[in-house]
Amino acid sequence: MTASSLSLTASTTPSTAAQDARALRAAELRAAWDAAREASPHARALDVAQAHGASELELVAARIGQDVTRLRPDWGVLLPALADLGPVMGLTRNPHAVIEKHGTWGPFSRPDPAAPVGLVLDEGLDLRLFLGPWAHVLAVVTPTPRGLRRSLQFFDAHGLALHKVFVMEDAGPAGTANFDALVLRLQADDQSPFATVTAPTTPAPEKPDSDIDVTGFQAAWLALQDTHDFFGMLRRFGVSRTQALRLAPPGHANPVPTASAQATLEHAAATALPVMVFVGNRGCIEIHTGPVSKVKVMGPWLNVLDPSFNLHLRQDRVASAFVVTKPTVDGPVTSLELFDAAGENIALLFGKRKPGLPEDPAWRAFAHTLPAAGAA
Repeated sequence: MTASSLSLTASTTPSTAAQDARALRAAELRAAWDAAREASPHARALDVAQAHGASELELVAARIGQDVTRLRPDWGVLLPALADLGPVMGLTRNPHAVIEKHGTWGPFSRPDPAAPVGLVLDEGLDLRLFLGPWAHVLAVVTPTPRGLRRSLQFFDAHGLALHKVFVMEDAGPAGTANFDALVLRLQADDQSPFATVTAPTTPAPEKPDSDIDVTGFQAAWLALQDTHDFFGMLRRFGVSRTQALRLAPPGHANPVPTASAQATLEHAAATALPVMVFVGNRGCIEIHTGPVSKVKVMGPWLNVLDPSFNLHLRQDRVASAFVVTKPTVDGPVTSLELFDAAGENIALLFGKRKPGLPEDPAWRAFAHTLPAAGAA
């Protein structure tokens, strides 16, 4: 072996080779993202990432050192500070639906400091945060035809976006300055353009219906006092969400057509019926409460395009839909619940309601006029 080959071997140790491969991959993702944005200013990072076999986190992180900064995931400091950004737009999505709401981030609270759950209860921005899966946060400054757009983007360990916060133009100089100060304050030591992601775990298989105490489960359903108790009931009896709807007490979970969300939102827009729309993932649920106005279908997408509320829902991904009734101390609460082929929830729709008050009878009446699934 020659001296030159010995030198080459020494300089390409496995760790160096791995670093070189990561740097090359980051460069490829940066080029792909630049090309996509040049071709269309509305290109979605998730679409570009998936087209190149990467997670969205990896794609965005590839620009660290340019227009992206990695922050420390110090949620106790970071999340309360978002109230200083002024008017923002919060975006939450799952694989089949996206919700965007305008408001302010505040007040942020943690009802139980020992539990990884947070609340944002602004009139416009209504969030339930489940912080256990939150692993990464990136500050992104994106050039647009109207100037720089600043955002904070939160991801889980698998590279999936859990929530995004965009500073709005009307936040003014104060919002911009507070964003920049927050980024400087929480900037991580590691600013390499890489992100390590882990593969998601395979969900446990659903128990056979024959293993479920159906009688006890139905009795517990009929004894519910609050809609928030529903998920604890599912865990107690070991049933999945869609399995629970199959095994529900008679008349409490009625299958309806998969296009029922369109009929519901169009009815709400035509009659000024205020609704609640929940869209979430395992790290965040975002809620719209109030009227809807502009409902538009574009290809497979069902959209609400209102000034402070946007919804984008893939109707072709809705595999099942149910009108569900849950007892509470304030009377029955009725929801339209949408699920994908894997039984994962896509969105929930309710009538506008506040705790301590019965639901709107106009909402309940409409929900129960939806035809049975398979009906002509």
